[in-house]
Parts: sequence; C-alpha cells; structure tokens
Amino acid sequence: GAGEDGQLGVGNSEDRDTLCQVHLQLEEAPLDQEQEQEQERVISVVAGSRNSLAISQHGRLYTWGWNQRGTLGTKTKSESTDRPTQVRALANVKIVQAAIGGWHCLAVDDQGRAYAWGGNEYGQCGEEAERKEDNSKVLRRDIPFPQRCAPQLRVRQVAAGGTHSVVLTHNGHVWTWGQPWPPGDIKQISTPVRVQGLENVRLIAAGAFHNLALLEEGQVWAWGNNEYGQLGTGDTQPRSQPVPVQGLSGLILVDIAAGGWHSTALTTDAEVYAWGRGEHGRLGFGDDKSSKMVPQKVHHLAGETIVQVSCGGTHSVALTTDGRLFS
Repeated sequence: GAGEDGQLGVGNSEDRDTLCQVHLQLEEAPLDQEQEQEQERVISVVAGSRNSLAISQHGRLYTWGWNQRGTLGTKTKSESTDRPTQVRALANVKIVQAAIGGWHCLAVDDQGRAYAWGGNEYGQCGEEAERKEDNSKVLRRDIPFPQRCAPQLRVRQVAAGGTHSVVLTHNGHVWTWGQPWPPGDIKQISTPVRVQGLENVRLIAAGAFHNLALLEEGQVWAWGNNEYGQLGTGDTQPRSQPVPVQGLSGLILVDIAAGGWHSTALTTDAEVYAWGRGEHGRLGFGDDKSSKMVPQKVHHLAGETIVQVSCGGTHSVALTTDGRLFS
C-alpha cells in the first residue's frame, strides 16, 4: 500500500505492491528467555489512512506513520515514524482494542478505561476547550499523548469516525462525542452523550460520519450522515437517531464494518452484504459501481466461508475461515 508517511512500518517511506513483514521494536529487556520468544506476538492491527497501530498479546500498543497531529502518541517530535514504536504513556496498562479515526486514535484497556489522542479540533478526544477567539469560536488543542476519555464509563469497545468518537460500554449502551456530522452541519460536543434507543449492543462501527450498531439478537441499526445510502434506509436522508437497516429482515448478523461512506455486514450463513457509496468498486459488485441505498448480497463471495469483514475509506475486505483474504 501507500507508504509516504511511513505507515507501512518497514523502515522507509516507499509504496509497496507486495506483502512485507513489519517488525516490532522492543524498548525494554524481556524478563526471561521464554517470554522473549513470545514477547511481541501481535494479536490485533488497525490501519488508518496515514498511520497504523498494533497490539501485542501482552497488551502493549505500538504506532507508526504520520504524526503531525500527535496521532502516534509517542515522544517523537518528527512528522512521521517509519517503524513501530511502543506508546510508553500506556505501558502500565493492558490495551485490548484500539481504533483510528480521521486524525485521532482511541484505545481501551482490560479494565474498561478508554484513552484518546491526536487531533481534537472538534472535541473528538474529549478535551474541553482551552479558550475562545474574539468571535467566541471554540479552540481546542491537539492531544500528543494518550489521555483518559469518558472516565465515567466502563468501555468494552471503541470506534473512531472522521471527527467523532463512539464507545460501547459493558452494559450494552453506546456513547458518542465530537463532530458526528460533516463539519458545519451540527454543533460538536466534547463530553460523551448516550445514544438513545439502543440496548443490548454487541458491536459498533464508525465510518467517516455514520455509525452502525449490531445488537445481541443479530440486528443492525444505523445513524448519522446518509449521503450515499450508507445507513441502508432506502433513501439519502440523514438520521440523528438510530434506525433499523432495511433489507436484512430474517437474517442474523455476526459482524459489521463501516467504511468512509459505505457499510458491510456478515450473516451467520457466512454471507456478506454491502451498501452505500459504490465508487471504486468498494461494495464488491463487479462492474456495478453505483451506490446502493439498501444492503445487497455480495455474490462474488458466494461459496466462501467468510468469518470477518472490514472496511477502509474506499475499499472492503473479507477474511475466510482458512485464512484467505478477499478485497
């Protein structure tokens, strides 16, 4: 992929069109030889447009790539880093999940504590305004190191949108803050607000300016911007409150993903559905690159045992049970 900001983590800023291995950089001596052999086995990775994250089995968080807004969360003062570096500010906690938004990052530890860092001009890191200009415009500073956000909540999962943040708590509720709509459409907030109408949520996903929530019963709800039909409501009207996604009745869903302006979902029968913006073929419908206002089955994946779906800004991927990847 693109590597101009070092986001590939291979020690340079070159683009790559083939797979290349990323090596994590240890910053402290291992406790013993046995631990050394398994020390930095990666259990989770997150890819943003210009930076990347990795979590080791010991809960260490590593970052690399673009850093002009403090998105790496490390002490480096350089504009970018082309090799993974441990986020020392989180060295004393065990990180279990993380997310990358437009210009900010989120993480949650094994105690349910959430952290945020990076760009904060819309309050997406949860930082209160420092001061105001003469015209009363709120000014917020970027957050170069991880800091606690939503401290009153016990968080299970974090999701980062273009300029907003979403968290799922252990009691199945969803909270959000920042600028959840394209800038200028609605007032931004820096304190978490609970999303009304959602109970028993199992999984959340955030696109650029839209959100998905998968309930324990297997249904998907959506809210936010709907310019390309990414909410799956059959129209392009935005929704400020969650609504059920149409066209999935009778199906039980097990995974969801939100791209920049599109959405995907996976059923218990390993079938993939996609909807929203179709430009660049991100929905997987072959030569048909038109936008879809309601979910449609991705027939090109028929017969494959899909176990996970994921979305980038303008592309989608699906993972099979035997480790093959479709994009």
